[in-house]
Amino acid sequence: DTVREGRAEIFADKSNSVFFNKAQVNNRDLSIAVLRWFVLKRQEEHDAQLKGRRADIPPEQHADGLDPATTGSEDTALRKESSLKAPKVLEALAASGLRAIRYALEVDGIGEVIALDNNEVAIESCKRNIYHNGILASSKVVPHLADARIYMLTHPKEFDVVDLDPYGSPAAFLDSAVQCVADGGILMCSATDMAVLAGGNAEVCFSKYGSYPVRGKYRHEMALRILLACMESHAIRHKRYIVPVISVHMDFYIRVFVRIFTSASTVKSSPLKFSHVYQCVGCNSFHLQNVGRINSKDKRNIPLPNFCPTVPQECSECGGKFVMGGPIWSDPIHDRDWATSILSNIRATSGLYEAYAKISAILTSVSEELPNAPLFVSLHSICATLKCTNPTMVMFHSAIRNAGYQISGSHADPLALKTDAPMSVIWDIMRCWVKLHPVKSQPENLPGSRILSQEPQLQGIVLSSNWGFSCTEEPKIST
Repeated sequence: DTVREGRAEIFADKSNSVFFNKAQVNNRDLSIAVLRWFVLKRQEEHDAQLKGRRADIPPEQHADGLDPATTGSEDTALRKESSLKAPKVLEALAASGLRAIRYALEVDGIGEVIALDNNEVAIESCKRNIYHNGILASSKVVPHLADARIYMLTHPKEFDVVDLDPYGSPAAFLDSAVQCVADGGILMCSATDMAVLAGGNAEVCFSKYGSYPVRGKYRHEMALRILLACMESHAIRHKRYIVPVISVHMDFYIRVFVRIFTSASTVKSSPLKFSHVYQCVGCNSFHLQNVGRINSKDKRNIPLPNFCPTVPQECSECGGKFVMGGPIWSDPIHDRDWATSILSNIRATSGLYEAYAKISAILTSVSEELPNAPLFVSLHSICATLKCTNPTMVMFHSAIRNAGYQISGSHADPLALKTDAPMSVIWDIMRCWVKLHPVKSQPENLPGSRILSQEPQLQGIVLSSNWGFSCTEEPKIST
């Protein structure tokens, strides 16, 4: 019996001694879509670099200092000198080899694909599947029996693409993986231990990823940011840093795609990309504070440790205590240009993806997310705290925008509201809503009662049936 996915076909293992997860077709299709765009982007960057180098060369001088009349055209010599090799791929945990075979068969311009596993049964299965898929797969995919951590450590900066898709946590592989990726290459990494990353086992999360999760509605996005922070912390030990291009939560796991570069000077700015999260235990208001800060009087722009927490001892909205989480990655987790370009490519070749509906929906949402609004609030959670009726999402979006802030949804939660508005503005808008839609009396010691006991500082009026707000004055926001 065989299993077919994309252009690849592998032998079915009814005992599942070599692990195969059918549900991960979404993961594999998205990875192929990202990898296709990476190959194009890599060539585009190379051509731009080549063009820049060519522009720097005086017309009378050849690239190697010789006379062009005797050595041939300058462009030809320069291309030979700077030829771009096909990207080399490492699938560090290959199992049946399905993913590696699909990369070889479905991604044009891909080079050698190393299918690595430390299980002999898996490698034998991988060999059979490679042979079964014909000449192209056999010429590109190379099975190899080895421990992924040791193999990656002994092949520094060798692979343009490294794929980590473990069963569970990738934490044990990250330090060697960030060293294995070539400059400008891409590391694709999954994590399926969502109970740990989403706050079910905070102490285990800290031991694996060096960060405390907070159990909020935004827990799946926080899981992504914890993984990214962990990857960056491993990279900076080797004077390298990450640039996220796509980071998604789907099904039962998270998947991140990051590019890796080397720069000792850029690494010094890493503390500005990390933040601690302070979440109120009463009303779930949250605040972020960067680990590092820039001294405006120092022209070198070297980050220094940040000052004391900006949050008070008690929440200014409901009087609750704050619990601290993190540090997490607080820089953008997506590159919007990548997301829109990949989405366009997917739509143009929709027949190539079995999971087209799923991955196109996710990338559509990703391309519309606010880049500089870490985490999010849930409208249903806010209304549950106040025990009030829910405004529609359109109404709330209108209110935020009329207050002068930006807002978007999130791919991680259909009820999410990502906004750059502070929590004080959000609660003020809801106080205005409750004035129009009164709630039943409730005990004064509840967080919602304490929030509603304050008069709204942001004055709003109903403009239309969509409950749009118009600010009669600038918001007076307490810090």
